[in-house]
Amino acid sequence: MKELIEFIAKALVDNPDQVKVDEVEKEGAIVQELRVAKDDLGKVIGKQGRTARAMRTLLTAASQTDQKTRLEIVE
Repeated sequence: MKELIEFIAKALVDNPDQVKVDEVEKEGAIVQELRVAKDDLGKVIGKQGRTARAMRTLLTAASQTDQKTRLEIVE
């Protein structure tokens, strides 16, 4: 999962070297925390959050575990 989010985010941003994804377990769910450069934050979120929503949908579809997965975009 971590590699998928990282791959998508690096394709979207201008500074792919600053993309970082951490996998953390919170409240019984696996949380993917995505960090990008401040200038690239809008590109990852997208207009009206569409890009972020699409990434969350892909994460849910690609999840092969019964455990809940979430994507958080951290500033």
